[in-house]
Amino acid sequence: MDISLFDYKLPEELIAQYPAEEREGSRLLVANRQTGMIEHRWFIDLPDHLREGDVLVFNDSRVIKARLLGKKEGTGASVELLLTREKESESGGVLWEALARPAKRLRPDDRIYFGEDFGAIVEDKGEDGFVSVRFTGESDFQDGLEKYGHIPLPPYIRREDGEEDAERYQTVYAANPGSAAAPTAGLHFTEGLLERVRGVGAETVFVTLHVGLGTFRPVKTDRIEEHIMHEEYYYINKEAIERINLAKEEGRRIICVGTTSVRTIESACAADYKGNYYIPEGNYHGNTDIFFYPGGNPFHMTDGLITNFHLPRSTLLMLVSALYDREMVLEIYREAIEQKYRFFSYGDAMLII
Repeated sequence: MDISLFDYKLPEELIAQYPAEEREGSRLLVANRQTGMIEHRWFIDLPDHLREGDVLVFNDSRVIKARLLGKKEGTGASVELLLTREKESESGGVLWEALARPAKRLRPDDRIYFGEDFGAIVEDKGEDGFVSVRFTGESDFQDGLEKYGHIPLPPYIRREDGEEDAERYQTVYAANPGSAAAPTAGLHFTEGLLERVRGVGAETVFVTLHVGLGTFRPVKTDRIEEHIMHEEYYYINKEAIERINLAKEEGRRIICVGTTSVRTIESACAADYKGNYYIPEGNYHGNTDIFFYPGGNPFHMTDGLITNFHLPRSTLLMLVSALYDREMVLEIYREAIEQKYRFFSYGDAMLII
């Protein structure tokens, strides 16, 4: 398929630069795949669209302060790193893959300092601006990030991160540090709304996918089938596997909160000898590069989706189009634009059921 099939025009003023005043105060567009009906609601109304027995799957990955601004030893040149994925280290220490800017001036063994007690050494260079860096200094890695790192707001938010972002660019249930971007569909939930979801008889289940370049890397090929997803790490605990499998066995709806939750459970699933899909206990963790687009990988576990509105030509828009229908999704986006919905990470949401 040609990448242009996933294009649309978005007025710049509809790109949300700040979160809504209240998390659950965002708007919610509800798209029913059976009837084709569209409703314009508020996110706080979400429980009205859930059934007893529904299972909502949340990504509980926690955003780290993955943006680091430093100086190169010797020259004092400015270097910016965006940490994308932790790597296994054979020689000890903390090793991360990162996007560097400017990468072309970095060489292996170059030292970058972010503060007097926190720095990194370039281990090797990859393609497309990637480097592997090993962190050094007196500060513990997590302490160093807290002290010198910045919340990695996406580039379409045209401002520096502030104190508010440390809280609002994080879900209220975030537990496992490791993401370079927020699983943004979950930003709309409060503890009170989670209780209301459970109050209608729906279950809440938590999985982990550390959001990295696989989620937000732009598609640079004209044919989307040629795009290669970047691997991201996922983990599902035993309780979550049992509850998801039971819901699938009993024919109850599994509604994913965000595209990363979709990619997690679909990456882990397998078919039994009867052709029924489930998540084997042995598939509770791994690295996934699964890519969804119309006509590509089928969905086996996902029955519904809560998601924000995504960038043109993005793999996220392709996933939503694969779950529903490309032309219908673009029509929904056109209506959302006419209705002045707010787009992208800090924007409004949609529910596909």
